[in-house]
Amino acid sequence: MTDSAGPPSDPDHPAGDKSQGGSQEESGPGGVTPGGVTPTAGDAQESAETPRASESPQASEDSAAAKGTPAAGEPAPEIQAGAEPGPEPAEASSGGSAGDGDGLPEAGGGDGVGTWADRSTDGGGARKGHWLRWTALAASFVVLVAAGVGWWMYQKLDGNITTDTSAAAELKAYEKERPTPVVMDARNILLIGSDSRAGDNSEYGRDEGGSQRSDTTILLHLAADRKSATAVSLPRDLMVEIPGCRTSDGKETRERFTQFNTAFELGGTACTIRTVERMTGIRVDHHMVVDFNGFKEMVDAVDGVEICLKEPIDDKDAHLELPAGRQTLNGEEALGYVRARKTLGDGSDTERMERQQQFLGALVNKMQSNGVLLNPTRLYPVLDAATKSLTTDPGLDSLRDLYDLVRGMRNVPTEQVQFLTVPRQPYRNNANRDELVEPDAGDLFEQLREDRPVAVVPADELKEAQRDQEGKQDGKPDDTGSESPTPTPTYSGSSAADDLCKQ
Repeated sequence: MTDSAGPPSDPDHPAGDKSQGGSQEESGPGGVTPGGVTPTAGDAQESAETPRASESPQASEDSAAAKGTPAAGEPAPEIQAGAEPGPEPAEASSGGSAGDGDGLPEAGGGDGVGTWADRSTDGGGARKGHWLRWTALAASFVVLVAAGVGWWMYQKLDGNITTDTSAAAELKAYEKERPTPVVMDARNILLIGSDSRAGDNSEYGRDEGGSQRSDTTILLHLAADRKSATAVSLPRDLMVEIPGCRTSDGKETRERFTQFNTAFELGGTACTIRTVERMTGIRVDHHMVVDFNGFKEMVDAVDGVEICLKEPIDDKDAHLELPAGRQTLNGEEALGYVRARKTLGDGSDTERMERQQQFLGALVNKMQSNGVLLNPTRLYPVLDAATKSLTTDPGLDSLRDLYDLVRGMRNVPTEQVQFLTVPRQPYRNNANRDELVEPDAGDLFEQLREDRPVAVVPADELKEAQRDQEGKQDGKPDDTGSESPTPTPTYSGSSAADDLCKQ
């Protein structure tokens, strides 16, 4: 029992509160409400709604909460006798202001009080939040693992590449004699296929004191707009002027007129680059040296390359035995095919270069048509095979540099990836050597130097076109004035779009 105008005598158990045991809340005697407030006439209806003993404790609490009566465990507010009840405190609308102490909303409805359906919904939300947190955690873990694997793969590929710092230093020493770039955005890359028999390549022949020569040399020109790529093969037996170069042991060689691949044997990559630049007037921006093993693994990485043979091949020197017809070559067979010489065609190096160009075109076509360049899972083995046997200048010695180069080439149409051999003919003093055909070779070098287009067609089409042109000129000797003043030079060659099985 409390005094009519004061606080409860026992602060721990306010009058009208439900005890911890869950006993029923009752009103005071004589119509005095708990807390000592005498109801006014305006409160008659509320007094009539005071819970009876037969009502459940929960209903009593709900009624009390609805009228602003203090909840269990809270002291009653001090209100002067006879005063009109003021506005309900903001806390009365809180869902946690009344309850049994379990932290969950009570049943029975009312402002700020949840129902059992609300309790079920809140529980589902908690479970949903729980699963969302676990999903986010799992996704973060997957991202971290993927990033770790990606970084490991990047580091591995990046570490595969060998940097040729000696060539860069040698070229820097002769910077004054090197050509000046004409078109800044165009790129000229010298690709050198080494015929070294050292290490894994020993099965292809004897290594004579570690000497090596350039078995295949290609000058790759990438147009400034990256809409075409022209690969020009330079015969290894081509007679050229080789400048004085520094050997691996530091000795100086004299300038000489000899076959082209001697430059690589004497002074390595730097001497080869200087020889090409002197012959063509084209500035070489980058270089790559690839050995036999790297070529084999690249072919295997794309699951082989398809060719068609008109006749069977049995070449002991090239370790190659193939039947006639359509077939897919693996890496080992492909290497034998591009190196075979004595048993194919007329046995000349010219025919072998044409075969190499056609095969490289088929390899490029395979990589583009199968989406290798756009599929990381298929591109990784190709890059791994290429980088393990790749030696480059410092400007291309990182995976990022190579990626930028490949990205610039992947949108080049296959019909605009062209292969040709520099115009050549048997050397006048030795039929087993070659010499440049002028002015055709000079015109080709000028087109590439100025980043102007060249046209490439199959050899038989070019010969037929030349015969037609000669016939017209013989019939009309003064007809030359009707021709275009700057015709696009046309050369014998192939493109990556050519189908080797339809030739």
